[in-house]
Amino acid sequence: MLAIVGGSGLTSFAELEVERREIVRTPYGEPSGPLTFGQLNGHAVVFLPRHGYGHTIPPHDINYRANIWALRQVQVAGIVAVVSVGGIRPDIHPGAIVLLDQVIDYTWGRVSTYFDNPDMPVTHIDFTVPFDNALRQRLRDAAGQIAEPMVDGACYACTQGPRLETAAEIDRLERDGAAVVGMTLMPEACLARELDIPYAGVAVVVNHAAGRGDSKFSISTAEIGRTLDQTMDRVRALIMASVAKPVALQP
Repeated sequence: MLAIVGGSGLTSFAELEVERREIVRTPYGEPSGPLTFGQLNGHAVVFLPRHGYGHTIPPHDINYRANIWALRQVQVAGIVAVVSVGGIRPDIHPGAIVLLDQVIDYTWGRVSTYFDNPDMPVTHIDFTVPFDNALRQRLRDAAGQIAEPMVDGACYACTQGPRLETAAEIDRLERDGAAVVGMTLMPEACLARELDIPYAGVAVVVNHAAGRGDSKFSISTAEIGRTLDQTMDRVRALIMASVAKPVALQP
């Protein structure tokens, strides 16, 4: 069973044939909402919007540990995480769908590990390749199947939020090698790695990053909303195709 973690613009999944909703208690508090179990194309999935079903939880207040732990408790085989981003790289424009391959974490103050109990030994996870290769291939194959022109490979810069970045900050992120910028992928991705859950990130480009393209002097939140509305049907189609692909994931 795959898990779908929705971001801005994906707080519900109309194509999901809902079977039940379940409140999952965790040692780390409450997840962003009940887990929604159902069928996509005849395959079992579980859906969780990280900002809550009413999009009320800002990026820095999301209980990432509870979210990922809850998905582990229901024994998901992998997580497809959908995130909304600004495009930094010149070839990445609003409306593009991007399959991420790297991440740089600029956040601060977020609890980013399960191994912070004084009774636990110090534990270091390998995070050289932050996204699961088999799950990425599954999404790549699904994009080819539905003829979705997905950008394959981009480095995600995760900023603190909830404010958007300055043009100077985007210049810095570009110098660091980031192709897109968002606020929610970390610590979500590394927590999944700590629990050995395969994890892949699909980014929806909703605007040019600050100082780029039509965001040279300001970013229009109305335009972001329109781009989300125009793009999310394609994202849902991609996920539905990927769910149907019989690709073996890690247990």
